[in-house]
Amino acid sequence: MQIPGCRLPLPQLKWRKARRSNASGNCVELARLPRGDGFVIRNSRHPDGPALVFTPAEISAFVAGVRDGDFDDLVAGVVAPPAPAVEEDGPDPSGSAGRTK
Repeated sequence: MQIPGCRLPLPQLKWRKARRSNASGNCVELARLPRGDGFVIRNSRHPDGPALVFTPAEISAFVAGVRDGDFDDLVAGVVAPPAPAVEEDGPDPSGSAGRTK
């Protein structure tokens, strides 16, 4: 799959999943487009399927809305898997908040 104006096929982008992703594949993946032009979101169970492309401003607004609880009513009653434990020894080389055990 190609994105207009993006020279890299989507599988070659650096995809990232949430730590709360689980073995049953209930997660989405996010990747930053080259040159910071935007972000791509895809279903991790269908990596060759369709993907949504968003501008940095759109992703920022969405993340802020999630943090503010704007979508909490949409997932009321849905139980998310627990996040894996994170060591408190500081950032790892990948830039995350800590290392998972």
